[in-house]
Amino acid sequence: MLRKRKLLLFLILLLASFLRFWRLGSYPALNADEAAIGYNAYSLIETGKDEHGNAWPIHFQSFNDYKPGLYFYLVLPFVKVLGLSELAVRIPGALFGVATVLVVYFLCRELFPDKKLEIGNWKLEIGEFAALFLAISPWHIHFSRGGWEVNVATFFISLGLLLYLKGLKNPNYYALCTISFVLSLYTYHAARVVVPLLVIGLGLIYRKEIRPDIKSFIISGIAALILLAPLGFDIAKGEVGSRVAGVGLFADPGPLSRINEQRGEHQDYLAFVPKAIHNKVVNYSLAFAQNYSQHFWGEFLFLTGDAIERDKVPETGQMYLFDILFLIVGLLAIAKSSKSLPAGRQGWGVILVWLLLAPTASALTFQSPHALRAQNMAIPLTVISAYGLMTTLSWLNNLRKIRLWGYLALGVLIIWGFARYQHMYWVHMAKEFPFSSQYGVKELVSYTKEKANQKIIVTDRYDQPYILFLFYLKYPPQKFQLEHTLTAKDKYGFSTVRSFGKYEFVPIDFDTIKPQNPGSLIVGTDEEIPNEANIVKRIYGTNGYLYFEAVAN
Repeated sequence: MLRKRKLLLFLILLLASFLRFWRLGSYPALNADEAAIGYNAYSLIETGKDEHGNAWPIHFQSFNDYKPGLYFYLVLPFVKVLGLSELAVRIPGALFGVATVLVVYFLCRELFPDKKLEIGNWKLEIGEFAALFLAISPWHIHFSRGGWEVNVATFFISLGLLLYLKGLKNPNYYALCTISFVLSLYTYHAARVVVPLLVIGLGLIYRKEIRPDIKSFIISGIAALILLAPLGFDIAKGEVGSRVAGVGLFADPGPLSRINEQRGEHQDYLAFVPKAIHNKVVNYSLAFAQNYSQHFWGEFLFLTGDAIERDKVPETGQMYLFDILFLIVGLLAIAKSSKSLPAGRQGWGVILVWLLLAPTASALTFQSPHALRAQNMAIPLTVISAYGLMTTLSWLNNLRKIRLWGYLALGVLIIWGFARYQHMYWVHMAKEFPFSSQYGVKELVSYTKEKANQKIIVTDRYDQPYILFLFYLKYPPQKFQLEHTLTAKDKYGFSTVRSFGKYEFVPIDFDTIKPQNPGSLIVGTDEEIPNEANIVKRIYGTNGYLYFEAVAN
């Protein structure tokens, strides 16, 4: 039986690896954030400084968005060995994605050692069901196939939780648990909200188990504070905090406008009642509640997913449609088992507390629901859904006359949902969401490299074009650090670089730019370039979409 279990786990991990590594270096197209990670890692290798000349930073300045730095350092050895490429940037994300599947398997075994199901000659545990569901999870696959820091943070949160549970039996694990949780905070902003809340929740759930060895627990807490000191000092500088505040809930003027509108509907807007009922505390609390609740809406979870095209697949939610059935069954089964089994209350208490806390950081921003910031939700939801499938199969085991047909129906339902998601991902995503990643830029860079000693003016219509040019050109970081200037922050808090070397990145007002730049190559979108212009090259992306037109001036 042990051999069968190992074989099944191996096959699940093999499936998870295939879904995350297949064509990893070519699809989807590289986006600006990934290019920033890769080029800054390259810059560290070449100069010991990031693109802007900061030595070995904790947060990378990048577009003045101050990205948490751990993923950059994870990418660095791959860039060193494989060179500056899409694959080098994405391998760590895919590796940690597969590793998370393995962690979830052991996490479920730790939380629910009694949850087993016998089907024929197979004796299955909830860990296998959860690992399989995470291996094929649209939410998890999407953010494993790219340079997404959040995917690594989710791994460290999951691993930290597993090590915490092991620490209840053997306090030596607390040190590893502390390191794992701390690493998640160095990886992604959202973890800095979710992890402290999760640790508090775990402390309440397992307060009786912690009490006999409270000394080890306190020592781990002190160690965490020491390890987090550099992060705290870096945040205290101001730039990082200002970036976080820029996307925070309080940066949204909507609730303030609503306050003024509501108070204006009173005869005396300065009276006690208007001030007591219509104020920042009430309106921003309502905004948070709405943001938070939207992460549990069926439309987000099962139908359309995130509003941001980069974070989703067409006509697909963050989960499968069949997860609706299994989540309902799973939650009902949890309610039933938690009444009868004290141990079940603790195990499911951990999963449910994690689920309730997971979208907190995302809800504190004005863009909600947000699949990226709330990605750690995928783990508890997957575990509950897997338990729902396990419970459904257990019911079918008692219905001998229709058992086989029930197995067949569930198999068709799951396989159809999975196959449809894969089809939408590989066939339709790049065509229906042509601007979800920066298709066409690699082809454009390849073309412009041939134009020696010619000024090249490129549209800035697409997100941060300069960093993709640096990436694909492998432009010398030493040179770039000396010659570039960051622009002032825009209304969203981002900056960019307008020029380096022979390249300039500006909005294309063709009639203005053409007479001012004789002999240059002007590259714009088909909307920016007039039909009568001397178009020498049209640049298409791998999805067949026309992205750029080049004009010889």
